[in-house]
Amino acid sequence: MKTYTRGQLALRNGQDKPEIWVAFQGLIYDMTHSKMWKNGKHYEHWAGQDLTPELADAPHSDKVFEKFTPIGILA
Repeated sequence: MKTYTRGQLALRNGQDKPEIWVAFQGLIYDMTHSKMWKNGKHYEHWAGQDLTPELADAPHSDKVFEKFTPIGILA
C-alpha cells in the first residue's frame, strides 16, 4: 500500500480535490462514493483528516471501517 502524508490526506477533503479520504488507526480510506460523506462532511466530521481521536464521539464503533477497503497508510 502507498504511504501518504497528512498534507496529502488534507487535500482529499471533497473541496480542494474531488476525492474524499479519511484516516483511522493509521490507514487511509476512500469515502468518495459513500452517501454518508457528501461534500466531504459526515455530521460534524470533515474529510481529509485522521478521525481516530474523534471515534469516541461517534454513535457507532470502529466496525464501520470494515465496510471499506484501506487505500493507503498515513505517514
